[in-house]
Amino acid sequence: MAITFSDLHTEAGLKSLDKFLAGKTYISGNKLSKDDIKVYAAVLGKPAESFPNASKWYECVSSHLANSFPGKAVGVRIGGKGAPAAAAPAKADAGDDDLDLFGDETEEEKKAAEEREASKKASTKKKESGKSSVLMDIKPWDDETDMKKLEEAVRSVEMPGLLWGASKLVPVGYGIKKLQIMLTIVDDLVSVDSLIEEHLTVEPCNEHVQSCDIVAFNKI
Repeated sequence: MAITFSDLHTEAGLKSLDKFLAGKTYISGNKLSKDDIKVYAAVLGKPAESFPNASKWYECVSSHLANSFPGKAVGVRIGGKGAPAAAAPAKADAGDDDLDLFGDETEEEKKAAEEREASKKASTKKKESGKSSVLMDIKPWDDETDMKKLEEAVRSVEMPGLLWGASKLVPVGYGIKKLQIMLTIVDDLVSVDSLIEEHLTVEPCNEHVQSCDIVAFNKI
């Protein structure tokens, strides 16, 4: 049986949605579906705390969408109270703000969805099978080097496929300490040699870093 929500840009509409979501995580079933996306598109923004169920659901869908679209967003606002109705002019005869959650999916949409899912699985498998764990020693110039700033400079290096991990200071001698740090890399995206030669031992890092050595390199 089709579920219909009306006037989701109004308090009354949000109240109806909040009541429907009581005890539920998603609109239909126990996984994110096209139904959630349709309803999400009709809600102008995160519902107020007075609608706890709708607010929690909105945050959940937002989180899923953020993972699917990793690009940095600056934020936009869509003006006009009639915005939700304008999004579906072809269904005006069913009510300007009504959403039919069980519309038929075309063969093209099904095929595109299957291709996206297959591509996503292949990409995930490739990334998971090509990771390495690296333990690195990073040495300062002398005992006067600020080790806190040295570590900040090291961790400031960012690139796709690079994740900095735990670290500690290890005494070397004569009051000098070295930074020993863990990092995880995606092999197809990050070269440890390039990381050292093109980032860690050049400006601005070389103001604090004298040299880098690979202590351990293990495939995950």
